[in-house]
Amino acid sequence: MSVVYDCAQSPDREDGLAAAASAVRAGRLVVIPTDTVYGIGADAFSASAVRALLAAKNRGPDMPVGVLVGSWQTIDGLVLSVPRPARLLVEAFWPGDVSIVLPHAPSLSWDLGHTDGTVMLRMPLHPVAIELLREVGPMAVSSANVSGRPPASTAQDAREQLGESVSVYLDGGPSGDPVPSTIVDLSGDEPVILREGAVSTAAIAEALGEEVRTR
Repeated sequence: MSVVYDCAQSPDREDGLAAAASAVRAGRLVVIPTDTVYGIGADAFSASAVRALLAAKNRGPDMPVGVLVGSWQTIDGLVLSVPRPARLLVEAFWPGDVSIVLPHAPSLSWDLGHTDGTVMLRMPLHPVAIELLREVGPMAVSSANVSGRPPASTAQDAREQLGESVSVYLDGGPSGDPVPSTIVDLSGDEPVILREGAVSTAAIAEALGEEVRTR
Protein backbone atom coordinates (compact mmCIF):
# COMPACT_ATOMS: atom_id res chain seq x y z
CA MET A 1 0.00 0.00 0.00
CA SER A 2 1.42 3.40 -0.96
CA VAL A 3 1.96 6.11 1.68
CA VAL A 4 1.90 9.91 1.32
CA TYR A 5 4.18 12.04 3.50
CA ASP A 6 3.65 15.77 3.95
CA CYS A 7 7.15 17.22 3.61
CA ALA A 8 6.02 20.62 4.88
CA GLN A 9 5.80 19.08 8.37
CA SER A 10 9.13 18.33 10.08
CA PRO A 11 8.42 14.85 11.52
CA ASP A 12 6.59 13.77 8.36
CA ARG A 13 9.41 15.05 6.15
CA GLU A 14 12.06 13.07 8.03
CA ASP A 15 9.91 9.93 8.06
CA GLY A 16 9.05 10.39 4.40
CA LEU A 17 12.64 10.79 3.29
CA ALA A 18 13.62 7.70 5.27
CA ALA A 19 10.74 5.70 3.76
CA ALA A 20 11.55 6.92 0.25
CA ALA A 21 15.23 6.03 0.64
CA SER A 22 14.30 2.56 1.86
CA ALA A 23 11.89 2.09 -1.06
CA VAL A 24 14.48 3.18 -3.64
CA ARG A 25 17.10 0.83 -2.20
CA ALA A 26 14.54 -2.01 -2.36
CA GLY A 27 13.88 -1.36 -6.05
CA ARG A 28 10.49 0.26 -5.57
CA LEU A 29 9.11 3.50 -7.01
CA VAL A 30 8.72 6.87 -5.32
CA VAL A 31 7.20 10.20 -6.33
CA ILE A 32 9.16 13.33 -5.44
CA PRO A 33 8.68 17.07 -5.88
CA THR A 34 11.10 18.84 -8.21
CA ASP A 35 11.53 22.42 -9.35
CA THR A 36 9.47 21.75 -12.50
CA VAL A 37 6.78 19.10 -11.99
CA TYR A 38 6.52 16.05 -9.74
CA GLY A 39 8.71 13.13 -10.77
CA ILE A 40 8.43 9.36 -10.49
CA GLY A 41 11.79 7.92 -9.55
CA ALA A 42 13.73 4.72 -9.04
CA ASP A 43 17.27 3.50 -8.46
CA ALA A 44 19.08 4.38 -11.70
CA PHE A 45 21.19 1.22 -11.45
CA SER A 46 18.26 -1.21 -11.06
CA ALA A 47 17.06 -2.36 -14.48
CA SER A 48 13.96 -3.95 -12.95
CA ALA A 49 13.07 -0.73 -11.11
CA VAL A 50 13.45 1.33 -14.28
CA ARG A 51 11.25 -1.16 -16.16
CA ALA A 52 8.65 -0.80 -13.40
CA LEU A 53 8.86 2.99 -13.76
CA LEU A 54 8.23 2.77 -17.50
CA ALA A 55 5.37 0.33 -16.93
CA ALA A 56 3.75 2.66 -14.38
CA LYS A 57 3.82 5.43 -16.98
CA ASN A 58 2.64 3.08 -19.74
CA ARG A 59 5.73 4.03 -21.70
CA GLY A 60 8.29 2.02 -23.64
CA PRO A 61 12.10 2.04 -23.68
CA ASP A 62 12.03 4.11 -26.89
CA MET A 63 11.55 7.13 -24.58
CA PRO A 64 14.51 6.72 -22.18
CA VAL A 65 14.54 8.00 -18.62
CA GLY A 66 16.82 10.82 -17.46
CA VAL A 67 18.91 10.74 -14.30
CA LEU A 68 18.79 13.25 -11.44
CA VAL A 69 21.87 13.83 -9.28
CA GLY A 70 22.32 15.52 -5.92
CA SER A 71 25.61 17.32 -6.56
CA TRP A 72 27.85 18.62 -9.32
CA GLN A 73 30.56 16.08 -8.53
CA THR A 74 28.29 13.07 -9.06
CA ILE A 75 28.41 13.37 -12.83
CA ASP A 76 32.15 12.62 -12.97
CA GLY A 77 31.50 8.97 -12.19
CA LEU A 78 28.58 8.63 -14.60
CA VAL A 79 29.95 9.87 -17.92
CA LEU A 80 32.85 9.09 -20.23
CA SER A 81 34.24 12.59 -19.69
CA VAL A 82 32.98 16.02 -18.67
CA PRO A 83 33.90 18.44 -21.46
CA ARG A 84 34.33 22.16 -20.86
CA PRO A 85 30.84 23.05 -22.25
CA ALA A 86 29.28 20.70 -19.70
CA ARG A 87 31.22 22.31 -16.86
CA LEU A 88 30.10 25.76 -18.02
CA LEU A 89 26.43 24.72 -18.06
CA VAL A 90 26.68 23.03 -14.67
CA GLU A 91 28.28 26.12 -13.13
CA ALA A 92 25.73 28.45 -14.74
CA PHE A 93 22.49 26.52 -14.25
CA TRP A 94 22.79 23.73 -11.64
CA PRO A 95 20.83 23.15 -9.57
CA GLY A 96 18.14 24.18 -12.01
CA ASP A 97 16.33 23.71 -15.28
CA VAL A 98 19.02 22.51 -17.69
CA SER A 99 19.44 18.83 -18.60
CA ILE A 100 22.72 17.77 -20.20
CA VAL A 101 23.16 14.76 -22.51
CA LEU A 102 26.61 13.13 -22.51
CA PRO A 103 28.06 9.70 -23.39
CA HIS A 104 27.76 7.59 -20.26
CA ALA A 105 30.66 5.71 -18.70
CA PRO A 106 30.90 2.31 -20.45
CA SER A 107 31.52 0.58 -17.12
CA LEU A 108 28.03 1.40 -15.82
CA SER A 109 25.52 -1.45 -15.84
CA TRP A 110 22.25 0.37 -16.20
CA ASP A 111 19.33 0.21 -18.60
CA LEU A 112 17.50 3.50 -18.94
CA GLY A 113 15.94 2.69 -22.31
CA HIS A 114 17.19 3.23 -25.84
CA THR A 115 19.82 5.88 -25.09
CA ASP A 116 22.44 5.10 -27.78
CA GLY A 117 25.15 5.12 -25.14
CA THR A 118 24.22 8.48 -23.63
CA VAL A 119 22.61 9.67 -20.43
CA MET A 120 20.59 12.82 -19.69
CA LEU A 121 21.60 14.39 -16.36
CA ARG A 122 20.15 17.17 -14.23
CA MET A 123 20.45 18.49 -10.67
CA PRO A 124 17.02 19.73 -9.54
CA LEU A 125 16.50 22.88 -7.49
CA HIS A 126 14.31 21.41 -4.77
CA PRO A 127 15.47 20.67 -1.21
CA VAL A 128 13.43 17.47 -0.80
CA ALA A 129 14.68 16.02 -4.08
CA ILE A 130 18.29 16.97 -3.36
CA GLU A 131 18.18 15.51 0.14
CA LEU A 132 16.87 12.18 -1.17
CA LEU A 133 19.40 12.10 -4.02
CA ARG A 134 22.27 12.73 -1.64
CA GLU A 135 21.04 9.85 0.50
CA VAL A 136 20.49 7.23 -2.23
CA GLY A 137 22.61 8.42 -5.17
CA PRO A 138 21.56 8.96 -8.79
CA MET A 139 17.91 8.24 -9.56
CA ALA A 140 16.14 7.55 -12.83
CA VAL A 141 13.32 10.10 -12.84
CA SER A 142 10.54 10.97 -15.26
CA SER A 143 7.50 13.20 -14.94
CA ALA A 144 4.92 11.68 -12.58
CA ASN A 145 2.12 10.97 -15.01
CA VAL A 146 0.72 8.28 -17.25
CA SER A 147 2.01 8.80 -20.78
CA GLY A 148 -0.32 11.08 -22.73
CA ARG A 149 -1.75 12.76 -19.64
CA PRO A 150 -0.62 16.08 -18.10
CA PRO A 151 2.41 15.94 -15.76
CA ALA A 152 1.45 16.07 -12.08
CA SER A 153 1.84 19.43 -10.36
CA THR A 154 0.88 18.04 -6.93
CA ALA A 155 1.41 14.78 -5.08
CA GLN A 156 -2.34 14.16 -5.26
CA ASP A 157 -2.30 14.58 -9.05
CA ALA A 158 0.48 12.01 -9.21
CA ARG A 159 -1.32 9.56 -6.93
CA GLU A 160 -4.54 9.79 -8.96
CA GLN A 161 -2.60 8.77 -12.06
CA LEU A 162 -0.03 6.31 -10.69
CA GLY A 163 -1.86 4.84 -7.68
CA GLU A 164 -0.39 1.79 -5.99
CA SER A 165 2.41 1.37 -8.52
CA VAL A 166 4.31 3.87 -6.36
CA SER A 167 5.33 2.96 -2.80
CA VAL A 168 6.02 6.42 -1.36
CA TYR A 169 4.71 9.85 -2.31
CA LEU A 170 6.61 12.85 -0.95
CA ASP A 171 4.27 15.83 -0.90
CA GLY A 172 6.21 19.07 -1.26
CA GLY A 173 3.23 21.24 -2.07
CA PRO A 174 2.27 22.51 -5.54
CA SER A 175 5.14 22.52 -8.04
CA GLY A 176 6.33 25.60 -9.84
CA ASP A 177 5.35 26.48 -13.38
CA PRO A 178 4.96 23.22 -15.36
CA VAL A 179 7.73 24.18 -17.79
CA PRO A 180 10.17 21.36 -18.64
CA SER A 181 13.91 21.69 -18.45
CA THR A 182 15.94 22.74 -21.46
CA ILE A 183 17.83 19.75 -22.89
CA VAL A 184 21.32 20.36 -24.29
CA ASP A 185 23.00 17.50 -26.16
CA LEU A 186 26.78 17.58 -25.71
CA SER A 187 27.40 14.05 -26.98
CA GLY A 188 28.52 15.23 -30.43
CA ASP A 189 31.02 17.68 -31.85
CA GLU A 190 28.94 20.75 -31.05
CA PRO A 191 26.15 21.64 -28.60
CA VAL A 192 22.61 21.04 -29.80
CA ILE A 193 19.44 22.05 -27.98
CA LEU A 194 17.03 19.14 -28.19
CA ARG A 195 14.27 20.97 -26.31
CA GLU A 196 14.00 24.60 -25.28
CA GLY A 197 12.29 24.79 -21.92
CA ALA A 198 12.69 26.95 -18.84
CA VAL A 199 16.11 28.25 -19.94
CA SER A 200 16.25 30.07 -23.28
CA THR A 201 18.53 29.23 -26.18
CA ALA A 202 20.06 32.70 -25.80
CA ALA A 203 20.96 32.01 -22.15
CA ILE A 204 22.57 28.69 -23.10
CA ALA A 205 24.59 30.38 -25.85
CA GLU A 206 25.71 33.11 -23.46
CA ALA A 207 26.89 30.58 -20.88
CA LEU A 208 28.81 28.61 -23.52
CA GLY A 209 30.17 31.67 -25.28
CA GLU A 210 29.14 30.33 -28.68
CA GLU A 211 26.17 30.01 -30.96
CA VAL A 212 24.00 26.96 -30.31
CA ARG A 213 21.81 25.27 -32.86
CA THR A 214 18.48 23.65 -32.15
CA ARG A 215 17.28 20.35 -33.49
